Amino acid sequence: MRCGFSTNRHEEDDVSLDGQVVPQKDTFRYLGSMLQKDGDIDEDVSHRIKARWMKWRQASGVLCDKRVPQKLKNKFYRTTIRPAMLYGAECWPTKR
Repeated sequence: MRCGFSTNRHEEDDVSLDGQVVPQKDTFRYLGSMLQKDGDIDEDVSHRIKARWMKWRQASGVLCDKRVPQKLKNKFYRTTIRPAMLYGAECWPTKR
């Protein structure tokens, strides 16, 4: 199998869809990740951190509310917080 992609870049050409020119951007979101024109991951990392903080703020409202029963808080923790923390721990490298 062979891919015949060209190594030449044509950045001066405009891309148009249905007669309308699509504006060029330096960053854009694709499948939940932020892609940058220069290939860096700074935007993606900061976007993920901001998203996690927003979710934590939403969750802490439930966990810190005295009107919510303890049984419901436990279930919320087991189904949302713990799996998210363990998912991140799965990716840690194991070293001695």
